[in-house]
Amino acid sequence: MNVLTEKQIRASFLNASRREASQAVLPDLDTVPWDRLDHLGWRDRRSPLSAYVVVELDGVPAGVLLRASPAPASGRRRSAMCSWCRDLASVGATLYVARRGGSAGRAGNTIGTLICEDFSCSRNVRRPPTSAESGNGIEAIADQVVAERIAGLRERSVQFVRDVAATC
Repeated sequence: MNVLTEKQIRASFLNASRREASQAVLPDLDTVPWDRLDHLGWRDRRSPLSAYVVVELDGVPAGVLLRASPAPASGRRRSAMCSWCRDLASVGATLYVARRGGSAGRAGNTIGTLICEDFSCSRNVRRPPTSAESGNGIEAIADQVVAERIAGLRERSVQFVRDVAATC
């Protein structure tokens, strides 16, 4: 992912008002490992149910304001597979819902998906493949498995943002 500035991130939101975009609490951009990211995702420190994700859509940053599902009363979440990285991450996946862009969003239309709770998808797809995934572990096959995972993550995350931007 290309390095983004605060101004680029705030201007990228497709489903947030100017006020929501200006009040977003951004991560420390100087510590972001840009070269190992397929999307930038983070939870808002001030509002634990608010989250944000930014992907590159046709070479331009496109951001989405998300709402996380609240923790169940029991405090225990069910295990779920992330629909972006398709990994059963140790942190688990949670349902994130985004208001659609434009008039559809103003009418209350939303779209949701399961994403790693801490947005660790980029790290998950880069982990070494298991023997079940790559056979006897030939390095070229392992590299191909990781490359396919990265491509899938990018495709699914970008498609979600496209779906948010699409008006009904």
